[in-house]
Amino acid sequence: MSAGGGTKAIVAALLANSGIAVTKFIAFGLTGSSSMLAESIHSVADAGNQGLLLVGGRRAQRAATPRHPFGYGRERYVYAFIVSIVLFSLGGLFALYEAYHKWDLSVTELDRGAITSWHWVPVVVLIVAIILETWSFRTAIIESKAVKGNATWTQFVRRAKAPELPVVLLEDLGALVGLILALLGVSMTLATDDGRWDAVGTAAIGVLLVVIAVILAVETKSLLLGESATDEDVTAIEAAITSGPEVERIIHMKTLHLGPEELLVAAKVAVRQQSTADEIAAGIDAVEQRVRAAVPIARVIYLEPDLYRAGRATAGAAGAPGADA
Repeated sequence: MSAGGGTKAIVAALLANSGIAVTKFIAFGLTGSSSMLAESIHSVADAGNQGLLLVGGRRAQRAATPRHPFGYGRERYVYAFIVSIVLFSLGGLFALYEAYHKWDLSVTELDRGAITSWHWVPVVVLIVAIILETWSFRTAIIESKAVKGNATWTQFVRRAKAPELPVVLLEDLGALVGLILALLGVSMTLATDDGRWDAVGTAAIGVLLVVIAVILAVETKSLLLGESATDEDVTAIEAAITSGPEVERIIHMKTLHLGPEELLVAAKVAVRQQSTADEIAAGIDAVEQRVRAAVPIARVIYLEPDLYRAGRATAGAAGAPGADA
């Protein structure tokens, strides 16, 4: 996995969530707090998700095969999408179910809904978890700043081609907010001796996780379907193609991410009418070298030489491949 994949951030989140999950389960066993149970499952889901991201990054490095001639780069997108499903089902839906169960229990048997023993344990555990999660979130922010450039955080999450850092960022943000909600729910339960506050905190955690899971699913689905190069890379590729004497103009061009760090470029270019076959072949080689120098991730390049005709160029840009041939 490249640096853009944020391996350091993933490992930091995995270590933090694994340790947090153990302490939360101990706290739940001692107190019976539904917020602690929801947060325990949330941490287990997060740790599993970081493991899935690491597996996806490793599997994406496999070499191309005759059956998969463009390699396995998109496998990182597949595992990121699985992460959103796990977060939605194991994290969000479980928390909502547990909130309903706790609320029903608190209404019918109020004394059983409250935290009756080890009152200080969930508060201490949640405060420690907030500290550890803040460290993980800070690591993800530092890693992301190195690759996001001038984009806003919203733009980074929506436009990043490497899915790991946006996933870890959103998971860590959700975990921090969830811990604060759990702390509020537990604190109010201890203050009022009313377990319904614990149920409310659990429900808020569930809603938060469902929202984050939906955002992740939407963004990773777009990557799975196939996204084009960024505007900056498209501009650089177009400039590289037309900067030499070999090409008069670009008739039309399409780009597609085969993986976070692998870009396919397909273009029909206009060459001079009097060019020989040898000159065209040498010109295409030169153009490919310029494109790769300008955008190193453009690893698969297909250039089709043609003669420019305005009507055919319009049809080719809008129609199926070969429509303007």
